[in-house]
Amino acid sequence: MPALTDAELYDRGVRTLLASWEEYARGAYGASVERFQGVTAAVFPHGPERGVYNNALFERGLTRTLRREAIGAMESAYAVATIDRFAAWVHEGDLPMRRELEDRGYRIVEATRAMGMSLDRVRMPTLHLDLGPSDWAGYLRAAELPAGLLRNVDPAAFHVRIARLEGGDVATGIAYDVEGDCGIYNVGTVAHARRRGIGTALTALLARDAVARGCVTASLQSTPMAERMYAGVGFRDLGRFLEYAT
Repeated sequence: MPALTDAELYDRGVRTLLASWEEYARGAYGASVERFQGVTAAVFPHGPERGVYNNALFERGLTRTLRREAIGAMESAYAVATIDRFAAWVHEGDLPMRRELEDRGYRIVEATRAMGMSLDRVRMPTLHLDLGPSDWAGYLRAAELPAGLLRNVDPAAFHVRIARLEGGDVATGIAYDVEGDCGIYNVGTVAHARRRGIGTALTALLARDAVARGCVTASLQSTPMAERMYAGVGFRDLGRFLEYAT
């Protein structure tokens, strides 16, 4: 596959991310992912998902008119669902959209970094992982998610990996494939097992698994704390998602 630009990797990652939101919505009561011109809004009006997945992602490079229409469509979608707490995601390089939101009273509350890579560049660590059963129910237990979160998601939709240490589950991660891109999500390690390279090794394993399934790229969103870990596997910095809220 020809080398991909950062913009191409970013677009592939966004497509996979939005598709994963749709998968979550299929397993949540009353939830939906609404696609409008210029913005996609995940609408989760009920249950524990309401506090996590009400996010909207704006396309880059919209005209002034389309920016305003997209913001209006997002706000309307959440108003209809009586949701008053949601995050508007904007790429940090999209200065016009950032100004548009800030003029309307939105402020940055969080940021994650979009990252992507071609899977022919995966760097596998030498650490050997002790892997536990890789099923959805086990993931929900091991990941220490809020009670009930994602419990009705199709267990076959995501690829799960769980790492063990001294007989206990200590790290989890999931993957979701869309048109040759593997989205790697929710990689986490329990506090007492951190700084041993387990998260790095688990991420690399998820990427290698994706190669075996025929994927050619991988994408994720990283917290500031995990950026070096993902870079160590081979992921490239594609710029931050700035999350705005009122």
